[in-house]
Amino acid sequence: MTTVDLPAAAPPAAVDRPAPSLRRLYTLRFAFAVAWAALLFANKSQLGALDIVLLVIYPLFDAAAAVMDARSSGTAGPIRGLRTNIAISAAAAVGLAVAGASGVPAVLSVWGVWAIASGAVQLRVALGRRKQQMGGQLPMMLSGGISALAGAQFIVGASVPDPKLTTVGGYAILGGIFFLVSGLRLGRANRAD
Repeated sequence: MTTVDLPAAAPPAAVDRPAPSLRRLYTLRFAFAVAWAALLFANKSQLGALDIVLLVIYPLFDAAAAVMDARSSGTAGPIRGLRTNIAISAAAAVGLAVAGASGVPAVLSVWGVWAIASGAVQLRVALGRRKQQMGGQLPMMLSGGISALAGAQFIVGASVPDPKLTTVGGYAILGGIFFLVSGLRLGRANRAD
């Protein structure tokens, strides 16, 4: 009789373990957000050409990060939510490019709508990952909820006299911090296994 050794099935902890690529992506998102906000703060203009370029780059980076996340998640990941986020962020980039010609209030309104929509999607993706018992998702859930609330504040803030473009820089830094914390928690969850 001939026997064939089949590969052993992965233990449940290994299946649930988050990919190192997701931790790297979260760290990259933190670094990008801080650098992006620093450029926005340093420019100090009232919506010049550099500001418009920076504003368009941010959601494009978000879309690219969602593509990388979807690729690293494989078929088991939250692909639908990530694809939705890619579409929302691409539309936001176009909207911000157009709104840039109309001034800071228009930009803040578009940014606010994007923050609400992408925050809701981020919350949904994080909830799905948490159900899959992936660690590090509480910061992402908080970030998604805060993003939606901040988006509403951007829309309201667009109607005040002399609205400030730099408020989106603070939003980016806070979001980056949530990504960093989530990445650190993912690393800790892996070491605990």
